[in-house]
Amino acid sequence: MTGPYSDEPRLALPTTPEVRETIAHLQLLEQLDPGGCGPAAGQLAAALARRLPAP
Repeated sequence: MTGPYSDEPRLALPTTPEVRETIAHLQLLEQLDPGGCGPAAGQLAAALARRLPAP
C-alpha cells in the first residue's frame, strides 16, 4: 500500500475495561429506549463483546 500518511495525532485505542463499560451502557440503552434504536444498540454491544478477549 502506498500513499501519504497523515501527520495528525491518532486517537488511542480504548482499553478492555472501557469497552466493557461501553457494552454495559449500550445494553442499558437497548432496554430503556422506546424510540426504536434499542435493537441497534444491542447488536453493537454484542458485536463489541465478541471481539473482547475472555475475562
